[in-house]
Amino acid sequence: MAPLVIFLLFFLFVAVASLIGIYNRFVKYKNGIEEAWSGIDVALKRRSSLIPNLIRTIEGYSQHEASLFRTKGDYLTGAANIPNRVEEESRISETLRGLLGLAEAYPDLKASANFIALHNTLDEVEEDIQKARNRYNRFVGRFNTLVESFPAVFIARRFGFEKQSYFALELATQRELPEIEFSGVQDALKGAAETTGATQRRAGRDDQGGEG
Repeated sequence: MAPLVIFLLFFLFVAVASLIGIYNRFVKYKNGIEEAWSGIDVALKRRSSLIPNLIRTIEGYSQHEASLFRTKGDYLTGAANIPNRVEEESRISETLRGLLGLAEAYPDLKASANFIALHNTLDEVEEDIQKARNRYNRFVGRFNTLVESFPAVFIARRFGFEKQSYFALELATQRELPEIEFSGVQDALKGAAETTGATQRRAGRDDQGGEG
């Protein structure tokens, strides 16, 4: 009887310790998500604060375009939930891209010290956003995987842990990589390999003829 009791107590201890460990992992990932989101929020607010400065810089070159972009900036509401925030920040990215694109039409504006400083600041801020976004999404991925895992799914239901949304945002300074036509590269490599093989075979025949 005693060995059975000891075994049951040991099994109970392991089960409870495992459940506590799973709960602590939920808390750890949840805190990581909140911390990473705080970093995203701060960086996004820094980014939106650049818009008035960019508009003031553009006013010296084009009053009309500056007034248009000022009107676009009136929609900023500081949405708290992620879907609405992504929609709002996407509009901000569009506005910033428009402001940066406008500089292409005004070389003096593009070369001005104020514009260059603001552009560099925007690059730094959006780099911070990207880093914070990647960290946030890593924690969200771990958290969501744990929510769907067994036996963690029972802990999630008991304590109300639900899957979180990823944060995906195209930045104003983001550039898409050019597409590479791999078929052409493969054909070129294949042709080079065939040429090399033919050269080696001819060299081999020449060597055999010389020995003969």
